[in-house]
Amino acid sequence: MARILGYIAASLDGFVAAADDSLDWLFAYNDMDLGEHGYDRFLKRIRTVVMGRATYDFLERTRAPWPYAAQRAFVVTSRPIPAPLGSLETRSDVDALIAELRALDDGDVWMVGGGQLQMAFLERGAVDEIEIYVIPELIGGGPPLFPPTGLRASPQLISAKALDRGCVRLHYALT
Repeated sequence: MARILGYIAASLDGFVAAADDSLDWLFAYNDMDLGEHGYDRFLKRIRTVVMGRATYDFLERTRAPWPYAAQRAFVVTSRPIPAPLGSLETRSDVDALIAELRALDDGDVWMVGGGQLQMAFLERGAVDEIEIYVIPELIGGGPPLFPPTGLRASPQLISAKALDRGCVRLHYALT
């Protein structure tokens, strides 16, 4: 059974992007040394990525090459993607997708991008662990790390670690 993981950065005031959806505040930390917790190392152990339509649209606007050519990719959307950036499949039923992901046995699944889809998975008890990288920036607004839905949960802290440039890694188990 595949593990479903979160790996996400948030500003110190709890946002995953600025109010204009910019990630400039985060990209300013691209040279940060995360050591064994770095993105490239994390991605190497991921077999499947799942993202919402807003994250996919953000990637499309960047006009960069499809970053997940080495992974199986799903985009949760009710709208067709006429010219996909890379090899991907779309799904509109979150519950059916979770069952499909859980049936995989060839590696971990990563919930890519913002908090909305992650919250949908959290509400269904379908996220096993989450790594949150708190970036020491106050950006004043934007999409929140966890959109308010009324969900109450008590994740168990696996570890907390101060990293380069004032970043803090928080690692929690959720199930």
